[in-house]
Amino acid sequence: MVDVPQLVEQARQGRPRAVARLISLVEGASPHLREVMAALAPLTGNAYVVGLTGSPGVGKSTTTSALVTAYRKAGKRVGVLAVDPSSPFSGGALLGDRIRMSDHASDPGVYIRSMATRGHLGGLAWAAPQAIRVLDAAGCDVILVETVGVGQSEVEIASQADTSVVLLAPGMGDGIQAAKAGILEIGDVYVVNKADRDGADATARELNHMLGLGAARAAGDWRPPIVKTVAARAEGVDEVVEALEKHRAWMEEHGVLARRRHARAAQEVETIAVTALRERIGDLHGDRRLEALADRIVAGDCDPYRAADELVEGITGS
Repeated sequence: MVDVPQLVEQARQGRPRAVARLISLVEGASPHLREVMAALAPLTGNAYVVGLTGSPGVGKSTTTSALVTAYRKAGKRVGVLAVDPSSPFSGGALLGDRIRMSDHASDPGVYIRSMATRGHLGGLAWAAPQAIRVLDAAGCDVILVETVGVGQSEVEIASQADTSVVLLAPGMGDGIQAAKAGILEIGDVYVVNKADRDGADATARELNHMLGLGAARAAGDWRPPIVKTVAARAEGVDEVVEALEKHRAWMEEHGVLARRRHARAAQEVETIAVTALRERIGDLHGDRRLEALADRIVAGDCDPYRAADELVEGITGS
């Protein structure tokens, strides 16, 4: 028996077990999911969501841990969602980035959760938006979402975060990667980590040049800063936090933050609706309506698009 109101109240009090239970209900697509989301809805909208993405090996987990330390020094409660590849055997998170953030494990002001992608593309887990909502309702001031190591197109974090941080590192070909579609378009702040290595300055210059080749910016538009860090030694982390706060202030001043959150909500509704429709269509396998449409396509009496329209109309009644 799941007592959702009690779980939500305990999560608001900052009890880790309640937060963990709510996220587990979300990940498992529990029958109580709708009740959970309804209970959380009035409690959300306060957290600042920062997404961190980049190629494998650039130091996302180390940077995330360093940011947690910086925000905790500022007295903020922090939630971390570390999205990992899925185990091919259990379906669970394979890497378990919580191991790399063990310094914060005993801090009651920090909640860290590893989530598995479970085959979902885009660098995020499919349940990430709902998990973010749980952490928001639980009183986190800042939520850091660390994606799976992404390549050229897995940049879904841009649609889920208020501010997107793209990490690069010298000597990994990241300058070339950044020039490819997607990466240069999603970053609000760029971080060249491992800046104590040879080539860090060159990587920053390349990145600055590529950003300059992008779409023209009008006066007052946000120009993504490039910050060099050595996250393992916490060097440059304060500058990253400063850049994040400047971006947040700019978004609030220009109404960008509200627009991004509105777009995020609209996308979430669309995703839920499409998923529900897909499940209803999946239930039609073997159904006579689907078989009849297939017969008409084979006979040349109907094309697939018209058949799909008729199927959707039959399901939705519209």
